[in-house]
Amino acid sequence: MKRQAFNPYLPSWEYIPDGEPHVFGDRLYIFGSHDAFRGYVYCPNDYVGWSADVTDLTDWNYEGVTLRKEQDPRNTDGAMTLFAPDAVCGPDGRYYMYYIPNHSQVVSVAVCDTPAGAYEFYGFVHYEDGTLLGEKEGDDPQFDPAIYRENGRNYLYTGFCFAEDTTRKGPTVTVLDEDMLTIIKEPTVIAPTAFHATGTSFEGHAFFEAPSMRKRENKYYLIYSSIHNRELCYALGDSPEGPFEYGGVIIDSGDVGIDTYKASDLLTNLHCNNHGSIEEVNGQWYIFYHRPTNGNQFSRQSCAEKISFTSDGHIRQVEMTSCGLNDGPLLTGPEYTYHAYIACNLWNLYPDKQQDESQRPIVSQEGSDGDEVFGHVTNLVDGATVGFKYFDCRNVTKIDLTLIGYMDGCFEIRTNPNEEPVAVIPVSECNVWKTFTGDCVIPDGVHAIYITHRGGRVPTLGSFRLY
Repeated sequence: MKRQAFNPYLPSWEYIPDGEPHVFGDRLYIFGSHDAFRGYVYCPNDYVGWSADVTDLTDWNYEGVTLRKEQDPRNTDGAMTLFAPDAVCGPDGRYYMYYIPNHSQVVSVAVCDTPAGAYEFYGFVHYEDGTLLGEKEGDDPQFDPAIYRENGRNYLYTGFCFAEDTTRKGPTVTVLDEDMLTIIKEPTVIAPTAFHATGTSFEGHAFFEAPSMRKRENKYYLIYSSIHNRELCYALGDSPEGPFEYGGVIIDSGDVGIDTYKASDLLTNLHCNNHGSIEEVNGQWYIFYHRPTNGNQFSRQSCAEKISFTSDGHIRQVEMTSCGLNDGPLLTGPEYTYHAYIACNLWNLYPDKQQDESQRPIVSQEGSDGDEVFGHVTNLVDGATVGFKYFDCRNVTKIDLTLIGYMDGCFEIRTNPNEEPVAVIPVSECNVWKTFTGDCVIPDGVHAIYITHRGGRVPTLGSFRLY
């Protein structure tokens, strides 16, 4: 029997944001940046690879280091971090990774015989006269490269623009020759930034960063992070070069726009920038994105959700869940223990303080970066709620909470945050992990679980069971 899949789908001690998913052969590969646990900057670690068989997205294999920072000729001292990469299979059957070290402002390319790596530096994207893309007069500094190949043409997408910047017009597409480096068609703007979006379909959701391209049926999907930062949006076109029309929001890291369990505009997570793309795996399409942990912007983890399309090709916005790549809701019973780090919602009593680390629960872990220890949810102040979605509840009459720390009061368990608790579990302080059990009555069916602390201290939740 296959294992269950969770969000984040990689081990809880791994921090891979900006994930570009690609199916090569019979495996799904994730190309992303590499944050650190309790990081203080974005992406300080070398690129690493992860992959899974397309028939089993519960079993991820660590592929090792795919590219070291100091391998780039402009970064031989490793002082620049490696931002979001992307990769494609070239005309020679080799795999080409496009990336930009921070502050470099030109597009670097590495190559390998296999998608798993390790990659070697290959060259810089350049014009026919040798001038590097990003250094020609009129070029924008390059940022967040994505690569798409079709019919012998290589389409390179780049772009970044703060909402208040009036100088940059939007993300561009640049067409490359078969050597994967030489420009044969100069950059063309394909979507507007905030200053240029007024009166267009993009108004209110203008481009910020993270362009990515996918094709489904006869439509091209430009995936990008909007000026709201926390949301991944898409635009539709009939060509990889556009023109594109705004399509909608795919996912929002604060679940803004979701009204199934809250008001649509209520923020139910600490949000950060968002970056990712869509990919079809065995006939099912997914959105790959990332979430913040540790109460900051610099320790982000990979998540994914199933997506669906309307008859005219639009993508329905999805909510964040704990079960992402799983075949369905998570199972219940005494044999199933769930670590708290799979929480998909974290909020407190104060909607106006959802970005205040001191006032909200956070996903964290013990040890140092790279230590293989399970994550937990800490800083459970009075009224803090931890949400998990979804579970296939069958004959559930009890719930276990494994906790540590100074605590008093109780924990309330709900299947709907706006309804009365289905269980109330009194707790007391403990300086080792201790399991508290309570009776509960949950009707058979698929339910979310919301765990709310009521008390004057701040315990830590390690895991729970429903049985």
